[in-house]
Formats: sequence, C-alpha cells, structure tokens
Amino acid sequence: MGYKEVYDSWKQDPEGFWMQAANAIDWDEKPTKALFDENAPMYEWFCDGKVNTCYNAVDRHVEAGNGARTAIIYDSPITDTKHKISYAELQTRVASLAGALRAKGVEKGDRVVIYMPMIPEALEAMLACSRLGAIHSVVFGGFAANELAVRLDDAQPKAIIAASCGLEPGRVVHYKPLVEGAIELARHKPEFCVIFQREQEVAKLKDGFDFDWHGFQAGVEPAGCVPVEGNHPAYILYTSGTTGAPKGVVRPTGGHLVALNWTMKNIYNVDPGDVFWAASDVGWVVGHSYICYGPLIHGNTTIVFEGKPIGTPDAGTFWRIIEEHKVKSFFTAPTAFRAVKREDPKGEYLKKYDLSGLNAIYLAGERADPDTIEWTQAMTGKPVYDHWWQTETGYTIAGNPVGIEALPVKIGSPTVPMPGYDIHILDDAGHELPAGELGAIAVKLPLPPGTLPTLWNAGDRFHKSYLNTFPGYYETGDAGMIDKDGYIWIMARTDDVINVAGHRLSTGGMEEVLASHPDVAECAVIGVTDQLKGQLPVGFVCLTKGVNRPHDEIAKECVKLVRDKIGPVAAFKLALVVDRLPKTRSGKILRAIMVKIADGTEYKMPATIDDPAILDEIKEALQSIGYAK
Repeated sequence: MGYKEVYDSWKQDPEGFWMQAANAIDWDEKPTKALFDENAPMYEWFCDGKVNTCYNAVDRHVEAGNGARTAIIYDSPITDTKHKISYAELQTRVASLAGALRAKGVEKGDRVVIYMPMIPEALEAMLACSRLGAIHSVVFGGFAANELAVRLDDAQPKAIIAASCGLEPGRVVHYKPLVEGAIELARHKPEFCVIFQREQEVAKLKDGFDFDWHGFQAGVEPAGCVPVEGNHPAYILYTSGTTGAPKGVVRPTGGHLVALNWTMKNIYNVDPGDVFWAASDVGWVVGHSYICYGPLIHGNTTIVFEGKPIGTPDAGTFWRIIEEHKVKSFFTAPTAFRAVKREDPKGEYLKKYDLSGLNAIYLAGERADPDTIEWTQAMTGKPVYDHWWQTETGYTIAGNPVGIEALPVKIGSPTVPMPGYDIHILDDAGHELPAGELGAIAVKLPLPPGTLPTLWNAGDRFHKSYLNTFPGYYETGDAGMIDKDGYIWIMARTDDVINVAGHRLSTGGMEEVLASHPDVAECAVIGVTDQLKGQLPVGFVCLTKGVNRPHDEIAKECVKLVRDKIGPVAAFKLALVVDRLPKTRSGKILRAIMVKIADGTEYKMPATIDDPAILDEIKEALQSIGYAK
C-alpha cells in the first residue's frame, strides 16, 4: 500500500488501524479496544490494556535473543569518550537503578525529576522510572534554578536524579548548586537526590539526602517491570507557555509505545538493528521520543551524543559520527546545519567522510528554511525531509512517510498529514478555508494515540490552551495552509512562543523577567530572524520616570537578569532602552509589526495604531544593533 491507501485505511477504520499497530507491542493484558471516548473531548487510548514501557524498550529484545545487539552508542567528543552498551547490559543497569529507587520508596505513580547531561545514564534513569511505573519529568540540564523550582512545585517529585555537572566546549556547568538552589526556592521538597558523579567535577553530597549513583545501587535487588494501565502517564514534559508558566505535557504509556514504534519504520524507514541518530537532548521532546524511547522500543541502536555541530572539535563532527557508527537515519534541527554551513560553506570537512550508509536526513524543531535544505541536499547528496510536530503530540503531525512511500519533496513544506491527524485550516471564526489560504492549523479530534490527553494538574488550562478556540478541534498554535496536492505549509506561530536554535521559548516569560527590573516600567520581547539560530530574542524596555542612569548599564543588567532567571538557553543578549512601545488604542503592544520592522519585511500600518511615529523610533533602535535594514 502507498501513502494514500494507508492514510485512507486509517480514516475509514481508525479503531482497526490502531489496534493493528498495537499488535507490535508486548502487552501484559491486551486492550479490548483502542479509543475510549466516554470523557470526550478528553479522549484516551488503550485504557484497559496493561503494559510496561521499559519491558518493551529493553527486556523483550533480550528475551528474543537480541541481548548482544548494541542498544546505546555513547559518543562524547567533549570528553573524548566512546562506548557501547548492549541490550543485555542495559537491562542489568536499568533493573539495578530501578531496584535502588524502589528500595527508597519510589513506586508506581510517584514522580521523579531527572536533570542530566547527554550521557547514557540519563536514558537509564528514564527507563528505570518507567520500569517501576514512576512518572519521570526530565528538565534540560543547566536550566536555571528558579525554572527547575517551578517544575518541582508542579510535578512534586519524590526524588531528583542528577549529575554533578554538564560539559560545554571550554566550560563546566555546575549542576549540583543549581539543584540545591532549586530545592531551596521550591515549596515542594523532594525526599532524596541521586547524583551521578562525573570525573570532571565531583560534587559534595549532603549526608542522608544525596546518594552517589553507584553506592546507591550497591547490594540492592534488581527490580522487575511493573505493568501499568494504557492511560497511565509515562512522563511529564514541560513546554514553554505563552504566559511564561510552563505547561506539563502528559504522555500516556500505551499510545506512546504504539505510536513511536509505528513511526520508526513508516516515517524514518529503519529496521530493528539499524543505527538511528537524533542529534538533540533528552531535555526536549525529540530526546524523549527519538533518542530514548522510539529507537529502543523498535529494537534499533540509538546514539547519545555529547557535543555540538561545530567546535567539538570542528564542523565535521556530524559526518564523522555518521560514518563511524554506520548511521542509517539522521534527525536534527535546521539550526544545527545552519551552524555547520556557516563554518564550512563548501563542505570541505564533509569530503573527508563516507556517508554511503546514510539513507536520509530528517529536520524538525523549527521551520526549515529553503537555503538550509538546499545546501544540505547539495553537500550530502541525500534526501532531506522536513517534518512538523510538537512537544504536545510527541511525534510527527505532517511528514514524508518514507517507509511507506517516499513522496516528492516540496521545499518549505513538511509534506502530508500522518495517519491519526485530520488537519484543517480555519479562519478566526472556525470556518474551513479553501486550499492555498492562510489560517489557523487545527486537528480534528480525537488526536491519535500517544498525544497529550491533558496537562499535568491543569485540565482547565488544557481546554483553554488547545480545545476552546475551535470546538471539536485541537488548536496547534501554528498558522499555515494546505495546497491543492494536500501538502501542509507551516508559515508562523499564532502566539508569541519563539524558536531559538530548536528550543521553543516564551517571549512572555522573558517579559516577566524584564518587568521585574526596578528601573523598567514596561517592556516587550520579540523574536527576530537570525541566520544561525532561526530566531533570537530582542528586548525593548521603557524606563520608569526619573531614572537617569546610563542606558547601556541598564541594558546589561536586563540581559543578565534574563540569563540568570531563564538560563543561557534563552540566548538573550540584546536589550534596547526606548521611550515608548507601539500600541493599539486599546493598549495592545504591536509585537508582530515590530518583528516585521526588525526583519525588514513589508507590513501594513494597523488601523488601530495609537501613534504611527513610534514605529520610526523602533526602527532606529533596531538599526543601532544591525537590524531593520
């Protein structure tokens, strides 16, 4: 069957389609049906099945005689370390850690926050939680203490699993002080903390609260796999909300297993035993779905890479890993290739390596600009597939189903909807728009298995964020169109979340931080186009009356404030002091217009603008830092 036949077969019989896909998973108790719609629009999948994620990702491969197969390849150019872990070794290590957590009282339903760098132990911590039916929440290693504290208060974990440090080129990121700072700030206090000590920095442990990773496991009985209900949360992953308060996306166990397993062959076209590499981080959804769970559930070899596209040591790192580890399918963010292109525009490093074993390159995490795709195609000679999905969905909404049928690529489009996703383009009133017209992208409910059923402890916010705008639909928050061939085009965000090097960040959250500065009366943050990172935040601050300090000094303090509160991941380096902000008469700041001025694109003067002259002042300010050309 080709794509159209597969997609039509899902549309005609969604229940049958997903029940068939569920047969590829090992269930303790098979579900009697796929969709549970009793609480619509809060749909759930495979609720009456019993299953364990860790069993499907690890144990079943060992029991099938594939224990010697490599599960994880760790490649760290930062520490000059490489090693392989087989499925049998992974089973031993995960069962041991799970046993130690169980001995300290961690049970099914308990939350555990994981705060780790890109090392195999991060995956082991995730799998150990899922082995027990505990709900993990991975927080990107190095996130600022107050951001971690917010997540501790929301998830209320029994324990934290962390490393002593993370490593960036030329510097050590001290994790332990950040964890301690977060615990101090948080209202909720975890019961204990497990620390993986790295040789680059050995952290001081607090007696009775902190436990060394290895000592913690000594003499403890390994844990078996605890079956959980199909709708039991596998994990909580926090994503930037437009209000600045993070949203805890819940991932249900059964649907997560079924959907990810389905994608490995049908979208990424890999078979069990093939090497699959997603160059991301476990702190993000790509790391959850396609460094940890997807490849292991499917029986692939996954790569844990601790490094950067450039500088560890050079722009040939990606190509070296692809050749050395025989990567068949490679997935990264467009920003990574922008960095490589900037460093090595003619592909001199690439010429040193043999990419003959690589079948395809996949891009996601932000809009893939045509220049980057064309350069990558020309340099590698490989097909480059953009695909579109979200933290909320956990896997592809629209993509190229290469394992079913490689469809013609239209550069700028992530291709077509995947089975499970019935995509519609709606106007503000919720009416369907014709092909080629720009509108809000919405998905007809129910969403497919593995997508978020709700937000953690925030059902009302779930409805408000995703379901209320267009009743009967999931609001993606993206704007775009569908062309006459059924291809999806993603044009813009419909809210103020910006994408910095593949990291979705809330400008609203940054504005909250800037507004806390004692000299700032009003502020706005916009995302301006950046050739390397996709977007960069620029802050505009209006000072409180009577403040006579040098503007440069205040701008530097504002930058430091955002970096301290949100972390370096925000890439916040530009703050401009302005007299006033462009607004509508009702007081709404015209951020979208400011972005267009910064990027040098045409815009229509809004009829509701209070004072058009302010736009010239904004343009001058942006020109002073090299924008608005």
